[in-house]
Amino acid sequence: MAKLQMKLLDESEFSYSENNGRGPSRWGEIHEEWGACSNGTMQSPIDMFNQRVQIVSHLGKLKRSYKPANATLRNRGHDMMLRFDGEAGAIEINGTEYALQQCHWHSPSEHTINGRRFDLEAHLVHESADGKIAVIGIMYKIGRPDPFLLSLEEHLTAITDTTEAERAVGVINPRGIKFGSRKYYRYIGSLTVPPCTENVVWSFVQKVRTVTSEQVRLLRVAVHDDSDTNARPLQPINERWIQLFRPDDKEN
Repeated sequence: MAKLQMKLLDESEFSYSENNGRGPSRWGEIHEEWGACSNGTMQSPIDMFNQRVQIVSHLGKLKRSYKPANATLRNRGHDMMLRFDGEAGAIEINGTEYALQQCHWHSPSEHTINGRRFDLEAHLVHESADGKIAVIGIMYKIGRPDPFLLSLEEHLTAITDTTEAERAVGVINPRGIKFGSRKYYRYIGSLTVPPCTENVVWSFVQKVRTVTSEQVRLLRVAVHDDSDTNARPLQPINERWIQLFRPDDKEN
């Protein structure tokens, strides 16, 4: 059931343009099951601004046990997704293990930090045995190439030159997706695409990494859609607080 929640019913049924009746402001009207997109109170993305951030040290570092697994690059109509077909390991949050399912990218970034939007945002989507969802987010600004995207460049180029929706890419090590910092933001939100499922545990790496403009462009043109963006607009934060984990000085 949970896997069905994470799977879009029909990826052509929604859009990022408000000009066709299927844009973000109308997502909740397209299907009854997508109602949370309109009436949810814990929607994502949000602006992580200082006034709503509490600095804490008790969350603990993100415990990753990622491992290499066979993967498939899939054009979902609005983004490029790297789906792990084998067991790619997991993260542990509050004693619960969430298995890594897939990674995908949004440009520009969906979340913002103190109102600042970045050039790219990666989402590493995980799911627990009982269907709970946890996402790790990483933001990128234009600069030096991202090594992980560099390793996928040949496959992204190949899928750009074809109408095929999927391409097997062999064994991929998700540890190649670098965090670069142990500091991260934590809040409870939702999926940023329909069905906009809530109670998603978000962990956002505080460090903004770098990517080239060509890498961002390649992720967009490979999709073959008519939009130059796949970022959902910011959602109301309502009464939510954001925690920022900073390790104690005594921690290594």
